[in-house]
Amino acid sequence: MAKGVTDEFQTIYEDLKNKVYRPVYLFHGEESYFIDKLVELLEDTVLSETEKEFNLDIFYGKDISTTQLISVARRYPMAANHHLVIVKEAQQLKQMDILSSYINKPLGSTLLVLAHKHKSIDGRTSVGKLLKKKGVVFNSKKLYDNQIPQWITNYLSSAGYSISPKAGIMLTEYLGNDLSRISNELSKLMINLEQGTAITDHHIEENIGMSKDYNIFELQNAIAAKDRDKTYRIADYFGKNAKLFPLLRITSNLYFFFTKLMLVHKSRSKNPRELAGVLGLHPFLVKSYVEAAGNYPFRSVARIIHEIKVYDLKSKGMDNASASDGELLKELIYKILH
Repeated sequence: MAKGVTDEFQTIYEDLKNKVYRPVYLFHGEESYFIDKLVELLEDTVLSETEKEFNLDIFYGKDISTTQLISVARRYPMAANHHLVIVKEAQQLKQMDILSSYINKPLGSTLLVLAHKHKSIDGRTSVGKLLKKKGVVFNSKKLYDNQIPQWITNYLSSAGYSISPKAGIMLTEYLGNDLSRISNELSKLMINLEQGTAITDHHIEENIGMSKDYNIFELQNAIAAKDRDKTYRIADYFGKNAKLFPLLRITSNLYFFFTKLMLVHKSRSKNPRELAGVLGLHPFLVKSYVEAAGNYPFRSVARIIHEIKVYDLKSKGMDNASASDGELLKELIYKILH
C-alpha cells in the first residue's frame, strides 16, 4: 500500500531526528506546514550553535543564482561534520536545471535543502529525476478535508490531549485544511487547557469562538434529520452573519454532503464502519448520513444536488439580480426540505 503524505513526512522526520542524512533534499508541494517542520528540524539539529556560525547558510530563492548556490554547496565544513545549505522559497530559484551537475555528484559533507513551496516541481525533468535518484524528495500535498480530523487528533495526542470527534470536525469546518493555521489555533487552545484535557465542542466555542450550535456541521445534521425548525433557525443565523458563513462555502459543503448521500443509497451495506470506508469519512459522521438516507429518497437527492448547483451559480451572480446570500440560502433550504 502506498504511503500517505503524513506517513512519508513521519519517516523523513524520524530519519532526520536520528541523524540519518542524505546529501540533497527537495521538500516541495502545496502544504507549507510539513515543509516548514522539516526545515526547522534540520536547522535545529544538524549543527551545534557554535558550528552554525561557519557552517549554516540560508538563502531565499530570489536572492541567489543557481551557479552561486552550487559554489556554496561545494564548500567543505569548518570544524564540523556537515555544511548545511538551505534555500527557502526555492520556487523562486531560476534555472534550477543547472543544479543537475551538482546533484549528480554532490559533496558528501554538504546537506543541500530546497524548500520549494506552494507547488510541486515536475518529476519528469532531468533535475527532478536526479533528485529522486540522489537525494530525498518529499511531495507535501494538501490533506483532504476528511483527513483533517484524524490529523488534529494525532497532533493533540502527541502533546498529551484528546479531542471528541465532533470537536475535531467542528475545527475542520471552521479552519479548513490549512495545517499551519490549524496548528496555530491548537497551540493557543493548549495554552488555555491543562495537559490531559479531553477537548470538547464547549472548549472550541469558549477558546476559538466557533459556536457549537450554529455551524455547518449542525446545519447538515438538522437537514439530515429533516428538523425544519432547527434548520431554519441556523439558516437565519447564517443569513445574518453572511461574512462568517458565505453562501459559496455552504453550498460547497451541502453539495459534498448530498453527493456522499448518493453513495449511501448505492451502497449495499448499511454497516456504519463499512460505510465510513465507502464514504471516506470519520465513522462519527456516518450516523447522520444513514438518517438522511431514510429521509431523502434517491430521486430527491438527485433533485437537491441540482438545486444546490443552481444556487451555487446564483451566489456567484448568475441569474440573480439582487437577492442577498441570506435570502438565497433560505430559498435553497426550503427546496431541500420540501
